[in-house]
Amino acid sequence: RGLTDISLLERYIHLRYVDLSKNKLRDLSPLSSLTQLLWLKVDRNLLTSASMQKLPYLQVISFDRNRIIDTEGITHPLLANLSLKGNKIQTVQGLSHDQLFSLEVLELRGNKLKTTAGLGLSKLKKLYLAQNTIESLEGLEEFGQLETLHLRDNKLETLDGFSVSMMCLQYLNLRGNGIHSSQEVEKLQVLPMLQALVLMDNPCAEEPDYRMEVLVRLPQLQRLDKELIVEEEREEAAKIRQTRKVQEKVRTTRWGKKEV
Repeated sequence: RGLTDISLLERYIHLRYVDLSKNKLRDLSPLSSLTQLLWLKVDRNLLTSASMQKLPYLQVISFDRNRIIDTEGITHPLLANLSLKGNKIQTVQGLSHDQLFSLEVLELRGNKLKTTAGLGLSKLKKLYLAQNTIESLEGLEEFGQLETLHLRDNKLETLDGFSVSMMCLQYLNLRGNGIHSSQEVEKLQVLPMLQALVLMDNPCAEEPDYRMEVLVRLPQLQRLDKELIVEEEREEAAKIRQTRKVQEKVRTTRWGKKEV
């Protein structure tokens, strides 16, 4: 509607659900009096900041496709779902577990992030970071409850940074990065619950026997590149794995004898 001023809303203190999308808002301060607010959507405005006064019951916010440059000032204690898709965010400093201890879903797709550093939110279950320019994975050891991690269309060339503390991660999307070798997949062996992996549109996916090489290294996978692992593949991968163990043992024994 082209709104630039929402000061009229200050008097409606009992509002629970507010959708102000597709306007020309630059200031959300009038919403600070809506202390009963549960759900807020302000997509496609002209906001440069997501900072607001703390609202005690707010559980869902969507700031998609604004002009927001940072994540400072988001402090709502019951916030469970936060979407900042399609903004201009370069770092995520300011997102604190002490302030956002209920946050479970964070959407940061289509921003300008270069690293995952600063996302110290231990209760997160779903994290969407696709279509950024992420080159390194940092701080992932804090994601002990994360179940879904979406990193499609970034700049990753290695899979360093995954942590043994990520005991709950089940779905990992790495499509459209720069991972050159399927050997990098060995670094995902620290993820015991990983069931679905997407690696298509990486250079490694062009390797001969790529699918089998991934399954040899990650036998617990149920799905690779959106296709279910069939029993025949699983059996073949197990045979290859066993053969390589025997060969490695022989090489080790021979090396030991040479040393003697």
